[in-house]
Amino acid sequence: MVAFVPAQALKDKYEILGNFYSVEIAPDCIIQCRNVLEIVAKPITAAQIRAIPNQKPDAIFVMMNPGSSQPLVEVDYRIKAAQIAELSISLVPTKPDTTQYQVMRVMQVFNLKHVRVLNLSDLRCTKSPLFIQQFKQLEAERGFDAHSLFSELRRDELKRQMLNYADVPVVRAWGVSPHLEPLIQRCEKSIQPMRHISGLLKDGTNNKYLHPLPSLQKQQEDWVNRMVELWGIQFVA
Repeated sequence: MVAFVPAQALKDKYEILGNFYSVEIAPDCIIQCRNVLEIVAKPITAAQIRAIPNQKPDAIFVMMNPGSSQPLVEVDYRIKAAQIAELSISLVPTKPDTTQYQVMRVMQVFNLKHVRVLNLSDLRCTKSPLFIQQFKQLEAERGFDAHSLFSELRRDELKRQMLNYADVPVVRAWGVSPHLEPLIQRCEKSIQPMRHISGLLKDGTNNKYLHPLPSLQKQQEDWVNRMVELWGIQFVA
């Protein structure tokens, strides 16, 4: 059994950095997004932070969306929808949430110094039902699928964030909602070049992977233990 490390101890050990932006789809439609989260071991200097976007991480986790993630400083970076392929990276301190603590618990077991968190969608929306409604409306009514890193318009960004590091372990942890199917299919097709892909597959499915943060702490502990066991067999042994 893996010790369930308290959140405060994890905050003392890791720095959480994100890149936040907004996209103007139309004058009446502006969406709030985060395209990447970097979890790195402390201590870390300002110069090291600036270098992170061009560094190879120890592992990459792919989740559903940024949820309640928010910057700890003011960010004012807005682009037009047509500029999405030119999205730049400027990492800022980010408020950690309980999902990220789960990732840190796995990091600690394997002494990882840098994990990159990507998402099926960049949409910052706390409630899953609202997120699902929002991304479906964006795609069906606005014709905008580039809220997802795995859209064709963002192929170059995906290479920089993930595909250029084909030997880095990837953990699929986007949850089990059937409404995610179109986003999952795009992701699965895009990440085929990656050599070491894992995740805790839900029984009876072929592409629904357990999210790190189920509702009960016992289930959260179980996710960490199962992930450590699976990952240790596949990538460490």
